[in-house]
Amino acid sequence: MLGFAPDFRVLEELGSLNKLGAFVTNPISLRPRLPTASPAAIEFSGGFLLHTGLPNPGFHNIIKKYSAKWNRSELPIIVHLMADRPEETQQMVHQLENVENVMAVQLGFAPLLADDIISLTLEMCLGELPLIFALPHEQILSLGPKLIQEGASAISISSPRGAIYDENKNIITGRMYGRSLFPRSLDIVRSAGMIGLPIIGAGGVWTDADVESMLGAGAMAVETDTQLWVPKEAV
Repeated sequence: MLGFAPDFRVLEELGSLNKLGAFVTNPISLRPRLPTASPAAIEFSGGFLLHTGLPNPGFHNIIKKYSAKWNRSELPIIVHLMADRPEETQQMVHQLENVENVMAVQLGFAPLLADDIISLTLEMCLGELPLIFALPHEQILSLGPKLIQEGASAISISSPRGAIYDENKNIITGRMYGRSLFPRSLDIVRSAGMIGLPIIGAGGVWTDADVESMLGAGAMAVETDTQLWVPKEAV
């Protein structure tokens, strides 16, 4: 939620620096991606839907621009890759093995991507860096244990998708964020913990109490997202 490298002036203003264990980058694709033609942020009760197209300058440009900043960072870096094509993902992961202060790679996938493609991605990308698989709610308990058995280090909860009408009565799809997501996320963490699945809790995490609830339910770590956009006095 804060770009491709930590800005410690921003984190200090948010009062979050001393609470963070790592920085997760925005999603990165091998090739540059432009924003969607019609970006949108639409509020609903308890959160909002975000439609951006996941713009980024592409993996090689990001390495050139940010690898030195990652190396100087006080926080370890987790690089989030868009992992829809196993061969391209393998290329990016293996290059990241030579970048200082990258502690892990988080792999995100397109909606409804087949389980066998995700498993193939794991097989092709296993190497020196721990791999975190960001899965939608529907795949965490079904596919997650298989990925861990085959070498993944952890499973994280990707932002759920939804649809909503905009002010012009056009239906917009995108990723959902906000406090209303927390009960569902906590239930997934609880279920994962019951079967010993190493899971990183995420989704609607807003307060220190939310973090403690996730950890108490079995999360090995907790990710926060749009809470970082909220003024400290409003939390």
